[in-house]
Amino acid sequence: MKVVLEEINPDANSSFHLLLTPHLSEVFLWHYHPEYEIVYIEGASGTRHVGDHISRYEGSDLVFIGPNIPHLNFDYGVQTEHQKVVVQLKKNFLGDTLWQAPEFSAITDLFERARSGVSFYGQTKLEVGEQLKQLAQLPPFERLMKLLGIFQQLATSTEWTSLQGEAVTNAYNLTEQLRLKKVNQFIAEQYTRKIEVDEAAAVANLTKAAFCRYFKRMTHLTFTQFLNQYRVNQAQKLLLVDQTVSEACFACGFDSLSYFTKIFRRVTGENPLQFKKRHRV
Repeated sequence: MKVVLEEINPDANSSFHLLLTPHLSEVFLWHYHPEYEIVYIEGASGTRHVGDHISRYEGSDLVFIGPNIPHLNFDYGVQTEHQKVVVQLKKNFLGDTLWQAPEFSAITDLFERARSGVSFYGQTKLEVGEQLKQLAQLPPFERLMKLLGIFQQLATSTEWTSLQGEAVTNAYNLTEQLRLKKVNQFIAEQYTRKIEVDEAAAVANLTKAAFCRYFKRMTHLTFTQFLNQYRVNQAQKLLLVDQTVSEACFACGFDSLSYFTKIFRRVTGENPLQFKKRHRV
């Protein structure tokens, strides 16, 4: 598992970065970056994990995420053929003064809403998704104009929901990031057994109380919540390769089938057997 401060640079001859179906379904990428990010995924069902918001999307998803909000890659664990478009850009990607023009007032408000994460649905999701898929085929100027049109449509849409995410604090503190990376490497190596909070605190070289405060501040989840999230995602992979619910439960460090089912439902919106049946060919 990787937990990183992602470094993003604009594409050549462009003021923003465009990614097309980056094939990260096998990577648990819990990350953040100072750029805004639009994510559209189609032909997939998976976990929407933005800050401390955890829910499930079905078929497609369209989300606009503000700076430094930790989030999981939306294609994690997806086994179906799918398309994904990601646009990453700084708020001042068109300069510091252009956004002050009254014509951009609705888009400026959209960017403020995105600081908590915004999910779009209905006709807005369908129409904007199609436009995002067209971006890669356009010349640089037309691509920029299309993106501005997308922002205006999102800004004036009523088909949206706030995800109530919060940005990482002290986002550029390298020491804290390296500490968090060590903890997550520890989780990735040890999640199949019972893990006490004291052990993770020792890895981070903090007291238990200090570690709990630190981890919640950095991830917006308690250590137990984050560990369970990771275990459920690993269990999903085992269920997809035809292990039984019981096998997946105990292989991923849960010591109670009922507790595993409860946590699995909380994270994914369905119980393990429903998940397994829905993905059975």
